[in-house]
Amino acid sequence: MIVVKVGGAEGIDLDAFARDVASLRAAGERLVVVHGGSAETNRIAARLGRPPRFVTSPSGMTSRYTDRETLEIFEMVYCGKVNKGLVERLRRLGVDAIGLSGIDGGLLTGRRKATVRSVEDGRTIVLHDDHTGTVERVNAPLLELLLTNGYLPVVSPPAISDDGVAINVDGDRAAARIAAALGAHTLLLLSNVPGLLRDVADERSLVPGFALADLEAYAPLAAGRMRMKLLGAQEALRTGVERVVLGDARSATCVTRALAGDGTVITNA
Repeated sequence: MIVVKVGGAEGIDLDAFARDVASLRAAGERLVVVHGGSAETNRIAARLGRPPRFVTSPSGMTSRYTDRETLEIFEMVYCGKVNKGLVERLRRLGVDAIGLSGIDGGLLTGRRKATVRSVEDGRTIVLHDDHTGTVERVNAPLLELLLTNGYLPVVSPPAISDDGVAINVDGDRAAARIAAALGAHTLLLLSNVPGLLRDVADERSLVPGFALADLEAYAPLAAGRMRMKLLGAQEALRTGVERVVLGDARSATCVTRALAGDGTVITNA
């Protein structure tokens, strides 16, 4: 079992990604795909007069501030345009793909944050009316049902809270939860960089890999979204996944290459 999270940043070719997934499926690989959609969400939100607002927590994590109107734009893009576009690509290649959000069937459930703390101009402020949260449970039987019957699940945030409210959740951490729930051997977190870099300005400075026990030594190298990917990797490895690869989604064979260890490979060993 392999769980693949493909990011939604600029520079990622979903046509090439779909072709690679289709070839792996044809070779007998068992896969679940999780996807992002941040760049497209930003574009559409700006056109609608709701440009994205990002907040930085006191611990340094950056996330999208999601009020109800922003959540509805998020759902429109992630669950609609991006999810169905990726399913369309896969089905055109002969893959029996089926698109799901974390809301559908209670696939991804968790706790909604009552408030969000944000550091702005050196001060910590509290934001209300936020629709973000964390995935705490995965409806693994639903995914197993689809997999057993030959479908390829293509999963998108958001998730659903315990009290039935849609919540924006981090895609990398959601993928980690799915990988753990399905007993996946490998989790691939693919984005628009080669992996963890020693110098973010130099893509040749790739860290080829390390053991989970050494994560704290490498964590200071992570900037921006890479910090969340390391957190997702840590959560996956601590809950039974054997290997996490931070790979480059810009390659025409990005999934195949990541499976072969092209990227930053993090293991429990």
